[in-house]
Amino acid sequence: MRLTLRWQPSRNLAGLALLGWLVASVPLSLANAAQMPGFDEVYGLLRSNLTGMAEAELEQALLKGLLQQLGPRVNLITNASESVTGGQAGHGLTKSAVFDQSFGYLRVAHVGAGLATAVSEALAKLNATNRLQGLALDLRYADGFDYAEAVNVADQFVAEERPLLSWGETKARSSAKTNAFGHPITVLINGQTAGAAEALAAMLREARAGLIIGGPSAGQASLFKEFALRTGHRLRIATTPVHLGDGQAIPHTGLTPDILVAVNAEDEKQYYADAYKVIAKPVSPPPPGRAATNQTSGATNRASRLNEADLVRMKREGLDPASVVTGSDRVTAPPKPVVMDPALARALDLL
Repeated sequence: MRLTLRWQPSRNLAGLALLGWLVASVPLSLANAAQMPGFDEVYGLLRSNLTGMAEAELEQALLKGLLQQLGPRVNLITNASESVTGGQAGHGLTKSAVFDQSFGYLRVAHVGAGLATAVSEALAKLNATNRLQGLALDLRYADGFDYAEAVNVADQFVAEERPLLSWGETKARSSAKTNAFGHPITVLINGQTAGAAEALAAMLREARAGLIIGGPSAGQASLFKEFALRTGHRLRIATTPVHLGDGQAIPHTGLTPDILVAVNAEDEKQYYADAYKVIAKPVSPPPPGRAATNQTSGATNRASRLNEADLVRMKREGLDPASVVTGSDRVTAPPKPVVMDPALARALDLL
């Protein structure tokens, strides 16, 4: 297959659309498989023939397309407070809970120093009042670049000694132990699970300690270098991949979950804030010619009536018939709350 470009000068923005296709839409694998036109040739034609756009605007369009094509391995950093070591301070364990008095839940927002200790203490506290039979580790929206701390967390769930992770010149192994958390683990990830959080999820799966559920991760498990630019921005470039214990690099395309649970991005944020939230969905109108029906129309709220035998029995026992609660007036226990978060519900079902 030979990919060729026939350029026809135009006095509109069609040329820019074509360049955007070349830079941002064509996968790099296709560029290797087919001969692409030379950049200098295309750029020269655009500069000479494209009207209605200044050269500076053209360069900005090229830059945006290039960053889009190379992301997430290349990022333009505009926030001065963000650094390659992660955007948050502290261990990042933000929530612990128990579902059905049997399944622990830990939420991590950031993999940083002290996370392993926080996880250990949280598990001990949950076990003190419950008999845990499994754990859901929620790494959705979690980030961080502290790979050593990610290893320390994973080590708590691996009983035997084995290689876990390597990055740069560092190679880390788990230690043999008898007090490892030996119950089933499900790990929740999504498109914003990044860096050391991705490595933590990958280690638990590779060690056969956990099952990954949710959506593909961000693909930022690498060592990065930052370069200052004249504009004050910083260019962050992935320079070294992070490898699992079996020698496989964590892919820059992100982790693929063992069980994919597709959730709308906006809905996922709401479920993350409240796992029991009921999100109203639009109801499709009935087909033409078919009227909507009320499925509960046959139900009745009338209280059941006392018969003569009941009245005689109550009089014999000294009871007041007027004080008896019957029918719909009977007090029932409130319904048990149901987890509506699709990913979390699936994770708990598998424990």
